[in-house]
Amino acid sequence: MARALVTGAAGFAGQWLCRALLRDGWEVTGASLTGPAPEGVLTPAERQAVRWMVADLRDEDAVASVLDASQPDAVFHLAGISFVPTAREAPVAVCQANVVAGVAVLADIRRRRAVGALDPAVVMIGSAEQYGAHDAADGPLTERAACRPLTLYAASKYAQEIFALEAARADGVRVLCTRSFNHSATGQASHFLIPALVRRVVAARHTPPPRAISIGNGHTTRDFLHAEDVATAYLSLAVRGVPGEVYNVCSGTGVTVEALAREVCARAGVEADLAGDPALRRAIDVPWLVGDNTKLRTTTGWAPLRSRSDIIDDLLHAAAH
Repeated sequence: MARALVTGAAGFAGQWLCRALLRDGWEVTGASLTGPAPEGVLTPAERQAVRWMVADLRDEDAVASVLDASQPDAVFHLAGISFVPTAREAPVAVCQANVVAGVAVLADIRRRRAVGALDPAVVMIGSAEQYGAHDAADGPLTERAACRPLTLYAASKYAQEIFALEAARADGVRVLCTRSFNHSATGQASHFLIPALVRRVVAARHTPPPRAISIGNGHTTRDFLHAEDVATAYLSLAVRGVPGEVYNVCSGTGVTVEALAREVCARAGVEADLAGDPALRRAIDVPWLVGDNTKLRTTTGWAPLRSRSDIIDDLLHAAAH
């Protein structure tokens, strides 16, 4: 049985990845700052099947303990701060969580690999935010597009990628880096875009017309995948990806915030106007971010199986129960 170590396993994407690994027959160790995942994504049986370890990966001894215990064939490094506004408000914390922790994991694996003790595939989870601002006329972004991060979050993820690829070049660590575009599903925190829209639309059901749903910049365009498809992409990369390479994890299709809000309203059966709210606009925002997933598809055979409508329906179902 193959062994996997998932860092940040109690987080939203980490839980979906643990589920995918368990369903494929992997032995899963989940490392997190908080211990076992909360209820919401994993079933009780799935939570029980994961070996949970509390670990602060900024600490080298904690990293060593987790690797000693898990002896992984594949490491999936998801741990870190994932919300852009949080990163802006805590620059030191985001550097520690998104750069130092990843470097600590890579450093220990490099040492073990040098003495023949461990040689796992290491999937380092980055962000499409690394690309920064590009013109929509450039078409869906391939991995060859320039990275010019605009935010602290994006810069921290790009730094992690640089360190990871250096470990591959210098010491042969079997690193695979992702630039993951937006993803959502049941279990995502309510301050992220689609869960926030679902929450507002569901609340609007209980208010008399005329109804209004608050949005930020309606023209901002993003590329969304269901978290289940993201998890299978990460697993596919660990098994069939090419070490030392970077892969977009995306749908290849963009949607504006305005169109997305209207889609949520339609699937919820709620008639409402959309109202721009300056408080929901970010100080620094990338206007357009849509990726090309050709490299991931052709290398691994992966293809998304869930739609944006599935994301919305799953979140609406969760909100009703």
